[in-house]
Amino acid sequence: MSKWDELLEDLVTANRILAHEGVVDSFGHVSVRHPDNPQHFLLSRARAPDCIELPDIMEFTLDCQEIDGRGRKPYLERFIHGAVYEARPDVVAVVHNHSPSVIPFGITKHTLKPVLHMGASIGHQVRVWDSHDHFGDTNLLVENMEMGRDLAKYMADDRTVLMRGHGAVVAGRSLRHAVFVSIYLEVNAKLQMQAMSMGEVNFLTSGEVDKIIGRTADYTINRAWENWCRRAGRPAINSEV
Repeated sequence: MSKWDELLEDLVTANRILAHEGVVDSFGHVSVRHPDNPQHFLLSRARAPDCIELPDIMEFTLDCQEIDGRGRKPYLERFIHGAVYEARPDVVAVVHNHSPSVIPFGITKHTLKPVLHMGASIGHQVRVWDSHDHFGDTNLLVENMEMGRDLAKYMADDRTVLMRGHGAVVAGRSLRHAVFVSIYLEVNAKLQMQAMSMGEVNFLTSGEVDKIIGRTADYTINRAWENWCRRAGRPAINSEV
């Protein structure tokens, strides 16, 4: 199998894993930057993540224009992906989801921060982008490049950002890394809420977060990927552990 074919298979698998792990349901999407043309990215047509197949994968420019769309309907919020890739040359993959446990942290004064070692992958804390600040009353969807760029600017160099009343965006150094962070963003949010109900939370220190991130190598990510592939019924391609 060629590297290109492996990437497409991984993109389908990423969708299936995120669906199986409860990070996306009928909605949400994951993309990857084109390996040969960094000014393009790959994203499925508008379809529930657990249903996505190889023929659903489409190619887009960073301003979200379709390349050979062949009548396939794209996701409305593809502008999230294009804007993040445009602003962040370091980003290789983007996930947008409505992960249920993160939503409360986008609509309350509580800040989402790492509470377990794997949760360090989300960064020191997760800020909240509010579309209402610059766009007023909307349907909360990022449906044009202006909104996407505003979101990407606010996200800055962070790995994660919440969207008030909507969901989250995750930027990864690889497709598997973006999936890894997305899953542990949900896990961390759920555990933090449980801990908050019990009393004061002893969060990870800044130094602990930095050291854990420094040790989160491809070996760690591939180990998790292999497990998630098995759970989702997908082949774990090149997941040496």
